[in-house]
Amino acid sequence: HHPAQARQLTSKLNMPEYKDVEDRHRHSMIEHETTKIAVVDLEKYRNALDGALLRYHSLKIADINKIIRELWSLTYKGSDITNIAIVSDSSKSAARSYNYRVVMTKGSTEMDMRGRCSAGQRVLASIVIRLALAETFCINCGVLALDEPTTNLDHDNKRGLATALSQIIASRSSQHNFQLLAITHDEDFCDMMKNELATQGGTFSLPDSYFYVNREEGGDGKFYSKIAKVGWEDL
Repeated sequence: HHPAQARQLTSKLNMPEYKDVEDRHRHSMIEHETTKIAVVDLEKYRNALDGALLRYHSLKIADINKIIRELWSLTYKGSDITNIAIVSDSSKSAARSYNYRVVMTKGSTEMDMRGRCSAGQRVLASIVIRLALAETFCINCGVLALDEPTTNLDHDNKRGLATALSQIIASRSSQHNFQLLAITHDEDFCDMMKNELATQGGTFSLPDSYFYVNREEGGDGKFYSKIAKVGWEDL
């Protein structure tokens, strides 16, 4: 009875289902163990990358806020806001996301800027933050464009903005592809920019001209845009 059963089992072991089962088991175990090791390594890599991104984010936020602080103190002439800053509330989930807020401080008191500031303060804060972002992330970007930057700004804050822009132009003058493009209806601001640029110590060449855009009525009664190149000294 037993020899017959042994022959039957031996024959069964030679079937494709069981043939070389020990080798196949060994290979499966190797694959299983190496997959476990790879999963552990990938988790370490993910944690390291997540930590590096957090540190990079913190460093960049600090850099941005440093520039914001310098520009705000240079441009804002009021006494009710000492400084503004960007703060982020990050989620702790794997799909990390950030909720950015702009806060303002007066002394040691900090509060959200949204809904608590004037239109002029919002405009100036927006420009200062854009300039800080450009200085932080776009140092090799040649063009910085501002469209009506003095909207809702009073005289003192317009002058502060002109001072800040002039200093940025002076500091970026060695960058061969840098160009500041400002579109404005505010001729007083143009005068301020001209005067502020003239105080930067002659470390760069002043513009040769600017472009004056206006509308004129043609002989057919329609209005047409006219662009005139005007000498810088005639500003």
